[in-house]
Amino acid sequence: MDLQALRNPEAGRTLRGTLERVVFHNEASGWTVLRLKLQSSADPVTVVGYMPDPQPGTALSVTGTWVSDPRWGRQFKMEVFETLLPDTAEGIRHYLGSGLLKGIGKRMAQRIVNCFGPDTFRILDEEPGRLSEVKGISARKAEEVKAAWTEHRGIRDLIVFLQPHGISTAYAVRIFKQYGTESPAVVRSNPYRLAMDIRGIGFPTADALAMKLGFDPAGDLRAEAGLLHQLNRFSDEGNVFYPLEELLHACADELGMETAVLRKAAGNLRREKRIVVEELEENGESFPAVYLSRFHHYECRTALRLLKILKSPKSTYFEDPDGLLRGVLSMLPLRLAEEQTQAARAVLHGKVLVVTGGPGTGKTTVINAIIRLFEKRDAGILLAAPTGRAAKRMAEATERKAKTVHRLLEYSPRDDAFQRNEDRPLACGLLVVDEASMLDAMLMYHLLKAVPLGATLVLVGDVNQLPSVGPGNVLGDVIASGAVEVVRLTEVFRQAAQSRIIVNAHRINQGEAPEMRGSGPGLSDFYFIRRDDPEEAAQMIVELVAKRIPARFRLHPVEDIQVLTPMHKGSAGVTELNLRLQEALNRQDAWVKRGERRFYLGDKVMQLRNNYDKDVYNGDTGRICLVNPEEKELTVRYDDKNVLYSFDELDEITTAYAVSVHKAQGSEYPAVVMPVLVQHYMLLQRNLLYTGVTRGKRLVILVGSPKALHIAVRNNRTQRRFTWLDKRLAALCAATPGIDG
Repeated sequence: MDLQALRNPEAGRTLRGTLERVVFHNEASGWTVLRLKLQSSADPVTVVGYMPDPQPGTALSVTGTWVSDPRWGRQFKMEVFETLLPDTAEGIRHYLGSGLLKGIGKRMAQRIVNCFGPDTFRILDEEPGRLSEVKGISARKAEEVKAAWTEHRGIRDLIVFLQPHGISTAYAVRIFKQYGTESPAVVRSNPYRLAMDIRGIGFPTADALAMKLGFDPAGDLRAEAGLLHQLNRFSDEGNVFYPLEELLHACADELGMETAVLRKAAGNLRREKRIVVEELEENGESFPAVYLSRFHHYECRTALRLLKILKSPKSTYFEDPDGLLRGVLSMLPLRLAEEQTQAARAVLHGKVLVVTGGPGTGKTTVINAIIRLFEKRDAGILLAAPTGRAAKRMAEATERKAKTVHRLLEYSPRDDAFQRNEDRPLACGLLVVDEASMLDAMLMYHLLKAVPLGATLVLVGDVNQLPSVGPGNVLGDVIASGAVEVVRLTEVFRQAAQSRIIVNAHRINQGEAPEMRGSGPGLSDFYFIRRDDPEEAAQMIVELVAKRIPARFRLHPVEDIQVLTPMHKGSAGVTELNLRLQEALNRQDAWVKRGERRFYLGDKVMQLRNNYDKDVYNGDTGRICLVNPEEKELTVRYDDKNVLYSFDELDEITTAYAVSVHKAQGSEYPAVVMPVLVQHYMLLQRNLLYTGVTRGKRLVILVGSPKALHIAVRNNRTQRRFTWLDKRLAALCAATPGIDG
């Protein structure tokens, strides 16, 4: 060992040796503590730094500096490492079978080395087709091994390039999958592309890399990327556009740049047609609004297409509409209230109808009545909803086939496009869309493109729920525009009025505190349990889900009970509650780890983004039904299908014992447990509490403080979303004779 280097802890140098033991490894960040057995000494040394998937027995060359940690003593702080390929048959066998390469286990590694010996790496690099000579390796498997080896070498080279710039190994893998062998060139020329092209690599990461590569902190490239980043952030908050001056000041504060530079960048982006700046007028004052180009297109075209549908003749003709209505209503098992009858009558004459109302007001009854009317004319009828669960509920309630909007529009992952559009419209005379409050600007645009101009469109939803997760406030804007007929269902029917869940949901919506369980006998379906302290509330929630509710209400703790919470952080937030509930409800022997998260066999999980290739969508929930630790993959059962996730796709799912209220939109659960705490102050809003309560069918339990509950009930000041669809629709209708909502 170099004694001079040990005496001088600041001396930089390179160590060579064998990775003897991994003391600690964080898969998400790559931070690693390992013991390295040096070639020059029998005594191993402690090495700390960033490394992907470290494997004992791997030969390493590490460059860095000796440091003295006050707690852990002398360590070698690794700045750059290189995996040294072994040159002996035994070393090669160990390397290939260490788990570094997907699909190659110890037995296959042994067969490959038995066939090629010390020449194995050269064969993999130069003649990978010869892998089919190995006993037990088919031509298909040979291709898989070849691809795994090529990817492994490419990622290794990219990691070496990115390490000095502070980019974690997890990001290096994503970068390589996006750009392949061109990755270094892309990063050198414009690191800001990473933020635009690769999910999970945000602007701050790309910006930090750009600074380390010497890009100008006041340059146009950074200003343009920063503006696009800020616009995307605002769209993630539900905004379709943002006022220019507010956008510039937000960017200036975040980037530390002059607004003049950012204004110039906005001009560049406008000329490149990446943004649209439109002068809008509100309350007699005009202001420039900035749209990402696609959102401007969605909003403008949605208004025009809706107007075109309204103006077009009705394809389904009703000769005696009043007589038909009387006949159909007499055949229904329930007598319709006046509001419901008004909605049924409206579709006989109009082209577009919105039916909105809270729980228990008979929206499903109206849908069934409308279906019966169009069945009498043999009109093609299509039913849809934004989510799989909502579509399934719609199908059960109507006893007709219902699809998700994506399936209805025949999304093609290969083409990244919907196959149904104005050139190939849907074949229907009636389209009914349930849970329409969940339609965002993009989905509404594509839906209207595919609606035949002569068809009747019925949007059904509860406008008092939270708006869509994606940008826009489509249902609210369509109602506010006055362009279409709107029927509001307000009467709560007798059977529904017996449910305290429904009664309290309407009380909340009217700004009144929910009624708590009285002293009468029997079980209620609505409870409030006081726990002012967040930690105590979290403990109570776990106890309710794991023990009390299953014992008293005979509900399954995983299948039937859903915890909903306003926030992600904190003791009673999504992250912490998921850890606690997973610990209490599911600890199987089979699991796969990704970062700090473990996925166990049987876990309840949720899809976090739309994956059209897998046909699973943001908010879909399922159970892990198969775990393969060796291949680092798992299978999730979603209703009627199994979906396979490889290791690098596990960031698409998360445990779902607890989910945010936003993620629960469009779903219903037998039982809902929800914390309502003062620490959630920023999100204590009436529509959020209302949405959470209305997710429960048989039981709702709120856990928290009375103060927080009253704050939420009184707070009807929902955060404004910047959209202009209502005003565009109103203006178009005002300028078009014969169009009157």
